[in-house]
Amino acid sequence: MTYLTNELLSIGILFLFSIFLSFFIILFSYLVGMYVPDAEKISAYECGFDPYEDARNIFSVRFYLVSILFIIFDLEAVYFFPWSSSCSLLNSNGFWSLIEFALELLIGYIYAWQIGALEWE
Repeated sequence: MTYLTNELLSIGILFLFSIFLSFFIILFSYLVGMYVPDAEKISAYECGFDPYEDARNIFSVRFYLVSILFIIFDLEAVYFFPWSSSCSLLNSNGFWSLIEFALELLIGYIYAWQIGALEWE
């Protein structure tokens, strides 16, 4: 056999083993684990909504909007950490690209503020 077929064979064996192992773990946890519901497990968690309510109830979308905006701006803020540590190594094209990114982030923040997406009513 050639080197490529040996590699493909070992990858296939590992793939089949991972599928077998995942099914075994799921089956084993289903057979051994216990389901004991108590008041703490079925109570409302972080979102503040009861888990077993009618799905047609009216709820505020503001919570989800604020959380999505937080995730977006928090993720974009993570890009500034490597930039700040390697700012002296960038050429002018890289520097101005990141300045443009910061301006777009600022414009998005101002827009979200202006339309009232950050206001909690």
